[in-house]
Amino acid sequence: MSSTEANQNQEKSSYILVEQTLAIIKPDAIAKTDEIEEIILRHGFYILRKRRMQLTPEQTSEFYAEHYGKMFFPSLIAYMSSGPILALILAREDAVTYWRQIIGPTQTSKARDEAPESLRALFGTDNQKNAVHGSDSTNSAVREIHFFFPDAILDPLPTGQEAKDYLARSVNPTLQKGLAALCRQKPAEPILWLASWLLKNDPNRPKIGNSTPLIEEIAD
Repeated sequence: MSSTEANQNQEKSSYILVEQTLAIIKPDAIAKTDEIEEIILRHGFYILRKRRMQLTPEQTSEFYAEHYGKMFFPSLIAYMSSGPILALILAREDAVTYWRQIIGPTQTSKARDEAPESLRALFGTDNQKNAVHGSDSTNSAVREIHFFFPDAILDPLPTGQEAKDYLARSVNPTLQKGLAALCRQKPAEPILWLASWLLKNDPNRPKIGNSTPLIEEIAD
């Protein structure tokens, strides 16, 4: 192996390649949001951001531009702009592929036959109103995430020395103060106490009015 290849491999190993994908809970399943989110978390996903909105037909046409000219395009646009949706950024290893497995085949009837535990089998209404959406590739995931979350950061997570430097600079000072306070207080539930203390004393906590909420809602 050349020194260049070794350096490239070392650089790659200094990041955690946690993949991100876009999920959408569609209008026919929006009432089942809590159940679907519970299933998402149970399968090891992190919900990084979510945004509830109702798309206009123009916005929907832009999102589904790749299907323009197909027979089902008009009914797809009418359906997806008929009510509120919830867009979510999901993260875990192999997020795109794993999320596609969980949601099941595109057609609800096929999902019920071939993957009866899939989300489309459980929550889909018919072959078009199929409850949920998932990006079909990493490239699509990037485009779709930026459609709903233009400021989203899709870079891999740092590890190695970069992560150590970040922890030493931004995490350890506050954590050490919290642990010292924990030792002084000796609470009956130390983990819960420390978690509460960290929430109250986090120097990086967003200020009210300038924060980006987990759930963002826009007008019609």
